[in-house]
Amino acid sequence: MTEAIVPDSQHRGIVAALPQPLRDLAQLARFDRPIGWWLLFWPGVWGAWLAGAGWQWQLVGWLLLGAIAMRGAGCVYNDIVDADLDRQVARTAARPVASGRISKRAAWAWLLALCLVGLAVLLQLRPEAQLVALASLLPVAAYPFMKRITWWPQLWLGLVFSWALPVAWTALRLDNLDVLAAVYAGTILWVVGYDTIYALQDREDDALVGIRSSALRMGRHVRGGVGLFYTGALACWSLGMWIYRPDALALLTLLPVALHLAWQVMTLAPDDPGNPLDRFRSNRWAGALMAAACYVVGNA
Repeated sequence: MTEAIVPDSQHRGIVAALPQPLRDLAQLARFDRPIGWWLLFWPGVWGAWLAGAGWQWQLVGWLLLGAIAMRGAGCVYNDIVDADLDRQVARTAARPVASGRISKRAAWAWLLALCLVGLAVLLQLRPEAQLVALASLLPVAAYPFMKRITWWPQLWLGLVFSWALPVAWTALRLDNLDVLAAVYAGTILWVVGYDTIYALQDREDDALVGIRSSALRMGRHVRGGVGLFYTGALACWSLGMWIYRPDALALLTLLPVALHLAWQVMTLAPDDPGNPLDRFRSNRWAGALMAAACYVVGNA
């Protein structure tokens, strides 16, 4: 049923083979769009690998499961809150709650199930990391309302989507908080940059229904704005790496991710329907390159 598939869905594989009721639940949690949990997952890997305790495969595995479950829970909550707005935006009108294929009661039950998976992951962490993870609940709950009260909801999303970084760090160590703060600040700026690119898809509809975004705020300067946020992210990451390991290798490890982000900005075409989504999705590779840098700096 093509009318039940939102335009930016990567609708194939297992999700495409599901019967419609289960497919709706999968789409509600965005299982058909893995880029979201990749972007939530990578900062956790950065924290785990920069902490200098080796590969930490068990922790990384729990972080992956937690990213998939909690990103899904966040999307379900967002769609419950935003159902009325989603009906007014072409790209989101076919979402399961907005279209009426899933009731809000069923969506709340699905949200609870996903949160129980997140709880199972939480219990695998040391108490300090559990407290850090629980502290994210209020910012997550507030996020859907930010687009109604500020032109910079992407900044709030940056706080939320970077949270796995301090969770992973505190799961392994409780010192060098200056390093953690610098890398966390850079990650927030990275999120603002890539989510501004994502928001380019909805500028016209957002303006009509009163949704605010950094893409609208930047206007025709959006490419330069994204470039500034990415530059700020690299500056903060460089600072964190240098504090942790003050030698040239620490900065050289960031060169691949810097080149990738530069490519995104230089090739960004805000008015091309497919270009912003493609550049946004490419941030899974930016995350992987940054993960490699963190492992080298933390463990070499």
